[in-house]
Amino acid sequence: MENLPLFVLPMVLLPGEIQELRVFEPRYKQMLDDCLLDGKNFGLVRSDFLSEVNHWDGPMEYGCEAEIIHHETKGSNHFLQIIGRRKFVVKKVHQPALPPFNHPSMSKFMEDDGIYPNLETLIAEIPDDVTNSKLYISADVEFLDVVEEMNELQSGELEQIVRSILQHVALILNVDDDHFAEWIDKSPVMELIDNSPESIFAVSALLFGDLDLRQEILETTDPEDVLRILRLELKKFSSEEE
Repeated sequence: MENLPLFVLPMVLLPGEIQELRVFEPRYKQMLDDCLLDGKNFGLVRSDFLSEVNHWDGPMEYGCEAEIIHHETKGSNHFLQIIGRRKFVVKKVHQPALPPFNHPSMSKFMEDDGIYPNLETLIAEIPDDVTNSKLYISADVEFLDVVEEMNELQSGELEQIVRSILQHVALILNVDDDHFAEWIDKSPVMELIDNSPESIFAVSALLFGDLDLRQEILETTDPEDVLRILRLELKKFSSEEE
């Protein structure tokens, strides 16, 4: 069990996937400072609108560890490039010291023209009976073993499914017949296919943007489970064209 700062967003990160984030909220600036100072990763978890943690949207049960591979500051904003690492299950959530700005107790801090109060001002508002000084949600998490490597049959099926999906996409984009096969072979998705445990997640990350689907893939524990999901998506592509 490990304590992990959580970036709670309407977003799903998959192992091996590279994403970019803009950090501008005070709570996440504090989290970023802590991560950079301690050389620590954070967890990216999809927000659960049905649960609340001190009036913030709470995290879903499954998330993905995020490693910062590039950090740049422009004005008051921080721009991050992250890569998904280990999957984890949230076991115990630790609430932030303050509720969001739209809570009645925080009304005086309602942002004015997009300007947030600084960290020092907010920390000074933490009630005396709150021992935690962190403005962000954190959690005790249990990291999950990466799914086992795909065997040759599974890897071959993954390539076949990806090619079929790309064929449907190429038809939608009206790729001409002379460049059809070359367009598929040179797709960045094809370069990601191998037997490694991360391959099937990295491929899924490039193919699908639907959050529910990505969350379902994140929660799988076996390559066959992911292939089952991909087969169903391929059927949807085929049925839409009939």
